[in-house]
Amino acid sequence: MTSGLMNFLRACFQPRADGLVHTSSSDSGGRQDGLLWYKDTGQHVNGEFSMAVVQANNLLEDQSQIESGCLSLQDSGPYGTFIGIYDGHGGPETSRFINEHLFQNLKRFTSEHQSMSVEVIRKAFQATEEGFLSVVTRQWPTKPQIAAVGSCCLVGVICSGTLYVANLGDSRAVLGRLVRSTGEVLAIQLSAEHNVSIESVRQEMQSLHPDDSQIVVLKHNVWRVKGLIQISRSIGDVYLKKSEFNREPLYAKFRLREPFGKPILSADPAISVHHLQPDDQFIIFASDGLWEHLSNQGAVDIVQNHPRNGIARRLVKTALQEAAKKREMRYSDLKKIDRGVRRHFHDDISVAVVFLDSNLVSRASSVKSPNISVKGGGISLPTKTTPT
Repeated sequence: MTSGLMNFLRACFQPRADGLVHTSSSDSGGRQDGLLWYKDTGQHVNGEFSMAVVQANNLLEDQSQIESGCLSLQDSGPYGTFIGIYDGHGGPETSRFINEHLFQNLKRFTSEHQSMSVEVIRKAFQATEEGFLSVVTRQWPTKPQIAAVGSCCLVGVICSGTLYVANLGDSRAVLGRLVRSTGEVLAIQLSAEHNVSIESVRQEMQSLHPDDSQIVVLKHNVWRVKGLIQISRSIGDVYLKKSEFNREPLYAKFRLREPFGKPILSADPAISVHHLQPDDQFIIFASDGLWEHLSNQGAVDIVQNHPRNGIARRLVKTALQEAAKKREMRYSDLKKIDRGVRRHFHDDISVAVVFLDSNLVSRASSVKSPNISVKGGGISLPTKTTPT
């Protein structure tokens, strides 16, 4: 891209103060460098972690968090680590809502069941979906477009030597596992993606909606649910879940010609359970903005072959370098493009790399540890322990 065009783009799209990600005053919450936020290293109950976020949209639609310590409202535990990656679309409202409420909902149900389980995680997702639905219902008369805002939701919970991975949408969790016979670290994808670009997801949608021949449509060479959205599961996107929100005054581009009887999109997460082994080295949790530019094994190789400190930032930088290369431009020029315009080159990207210390992972979940809370992007949210 010529320098003249670059200068023109920068002049046309100056950042607005209300859209910038919030910065933290100390390194405990991370640091800011232009559109990049990062926390190079931190300690969680089961080892170390690194986080990074780069903004591309006018308003940051990705949200993320790491919560470590007590996973319940009771001090008795269980103790562990919670990782969340929330890739919003249509606006930031849903991903921000998840960032404020999902972990609190998880703690509430953990307290009720007095343990961590698949059922606890599923209930936390359901309560978060219902909570956002109530927000949409309340705001619909004055802000109807909120019905078309949604978010992917990827969660990891490490507790009692077990890793639970729950997912809605197309963010991804990838495990790095040591192969002792060769010394290499193998990439193992832990999450199933709900994107209709995948044939099995299209087949699932068609089997769930056998009477709708247009449930999935190829539009401009991209498969979309009802010609509108690529993912089949999410939090929010109420306009494709409840017919009463798919009408005026919602923008015409979101409105379907005929009312629908049952939800088109689902908020039921795919949940898998992994019993962690001593050879399990680390897990990369990231929004699809990263995986658009890096393969699973490529990302694992980067983590394995570089220092832990700043590794999430390194992954983001590598993805941006790939994005620049695809557009035949220099990385240094890409970095100069302001948010909003930047979305034409890459998506918001959120990455959390969670390292696993096998001695800490195998500890009983009743071993007390300090509570740690880090929000990606440096957005400080109150760490309430009361139910929401």
